[in-house]
Amino acid sequence: MFDIKEELKKLPQKPGVYIMKDADGAVIYVGKAVNLYNRVRQYFQSGNADDWKIRHLVPKITHFEYIVTGTDLEALVLENTLIKKHSPRYNAKLKDDKTYPYIKFTLNEDFPRVFMVRKDSDDRAKYYGPYTGVDCVSKILAFIGDVWNLRLCEQNITTETKRARPCLNYFIGKCKAPCCQYISKEDYGRIADSVHEFLNGKRSGVLSELEREMYKYSEEMEFEKAAEVRNKIAALKKLDTDLKLDRLTGNDRDVITFERQNDEALAQVFFIRDGKMNGREQFTMTGVESMGREEIMSAFLTQFYESAPAIPEEILLQNEPMDFDLTEKWLSSISGRKVTINVPKRGDKLKLVEMAAKNAVISFERSGDMEAKEKRKAEKALDEIKAVLGLKFASSLDRIEAYDISNISGVDTVASMVVFESGKPKRHDYRKFKIKTVSGADDYAAMEEVLTRRFTRYKDGDEKFGSLPGLLMIDGGKGQVTSAEKVLGELEIDVPVCGMVKDNKHRTRGLMYGNMEVTLPQASEGFKLATRIQDEVHRFAVEYHRKLREKAMTKSELDDIKGVGPTRRKALIKHFGSVEEVGKAGMEQLLEVSGMSRPAAAAVYNHFNKG
Repeated sequence: MFDIKEELKKLPQKPGVYIMKDADGAVIYVGKAVNLYNRVRQYFQSGNADDWKIRHLVPKITHFEYIVTGTDLEALVLENTLIKKHSPRYNAKLKDDKTYPYIKFTLNEDFPRVFMVRKDSDDRAKYYGPYTGVDCVSKILAFIGDVWNLRLCEQNITTETKRARPCLNYFIGKCKAPCCQYISKEDYGRIADSVHEFLNGKRSGVLSELEREMYKYSEEMEFEKAAEVRNKIAALKKLDTDLKLDRLTGNDRDVITFERQNDEALAQVFFIRDGKMNGREQFTMTGVESMGREEIMSAFLTQFYESAPAIPEEILLQNEPMDFDLTEKWLSSISGRKVTINVPKRGDKLKLVEMAAKNAVISFERSGDMEAKEKRKAEKALDEIKAVLGLKFASSLDRIEAYDISNISGVDTVASMVVFESGKPKRHDYRKFKIKTVSGADDYAAMEEVLTRRFTRYKDGDEKFGSLPGLLMIDGGKGQVTSAEKVLGELEIDVPVCGMVKDNKHRTRGLMYGNMEVTLPQASEGFKLATRIQDEVHRFAVEYHRKLREKAMTKSELDDIKGVGPTRRKALIKHFGSVEEVGKAGMEQLLEVSGMSRPAAAAVYNHFNKG
């Protein structure tokens, strides 16, 4: 048994991170300390009853762990890592944990592509970034598309691919159609080299090449082509001007303020680049009720800048963070140069901070207004559904469960359950079911099985199915509703059931209740909510069914090949797109797959080329 008093005596007087856990072993708080012995003991000392965090946190702590670090800077980094990993209840957490865009250049393909992704991966492609925003990436990709016409499709195109005709992108001048062998791998490669040079920042070489091309066309009296190249040169110069705002210079700074209310804080970040406002972002932090402004600011800085695309030389703040010197030291270490934190008291810098602070207040008020508006719409929608179904009793529609069955010709039948609470999807409560007792396309019997399993588990006290809905909504008409009512009657559960009926274009038409179809005005909030629920439960069922089909297709072809386990199987499908394309691949193509050894590649090749 963990004796807290005894364990407190064993704490080292060294820097590190402490991890508080509850009776279930869940991490409920993570903190850093310059001296673990002094810091952790403070939580359990008398006289701290007025501290909100200690008053609520300490009674739940049954044991704690700690990790000694070499320096307080290492403790700060580890603390942030553990908060992101465990998402402890009593730590402030950056809710809007945005990922920044990269440009991916697929150099490992015969005919490379460039496109935007949200993270870089170890897949032998080239990544550029991260960039400060999607707009910046969009401008770059649009320019590349206009100037070099790299292909846009996601197909696996090799030198052996030869389609009968190209797609629309070829005819509108957006692609060289390598799929039809209208351009050789060598010529396409030279184009890709120019794009590679451009993305590496060697714009002057690209500009000189375009200028030579323009003069060449002009001398050959091909003035239309010369004009096209001239427009490309103008576009490149404009792009360079636009992108200057995204480069860090001596006049770059971020301005950060926040507004707080109860358990949330809304932070506003203004990006100043080359002395000009380049944009702003806002982020929500939760779990801040017990924290002072200094602690909130400190938590935001470490969580935001850990994954930010760039850190300027100066950061202007509304108030000082905790561990001011340590935070400044950490920012400097991850940026590779000196970073200064300032809390201005006068002058133009103070005006910037005040402007950001006003915007934070306005944004917080606006988000509150939007939340109130959405709440009113949801309440109206639920009242309208309740009224049209004639549910006059006190049953609450705060929780609605919807069900759908999905199969193709009776194969791999599955069911989905989605939950809406207060008119909003509660995805944590979604459930998926494989149909076990029904063969063939018998949706009524499948629905009976699903609801029997779901509500039997409720009666057995299963926590995952511990809540009863105020209404069941079944994707279907009278037959589906009858099946559901039969199950509920046998289990002696009193929950109203209605069907969601579609028209001949598979759009929501009305609701089936009490052996009658009832309708809501299409502009009403109730009809819109019913449509959202029906679309969501159908999407969830089809998505699950598709995953099972893909898994079965992959397993049937690749699972029995010696040397191909789950990791290589996934890599093969990701690289080639389908089992069929894997079967067409030659040895050299198979060896290009990430993690593929020569023996494994030979096993795959021999499997599909047995004779």
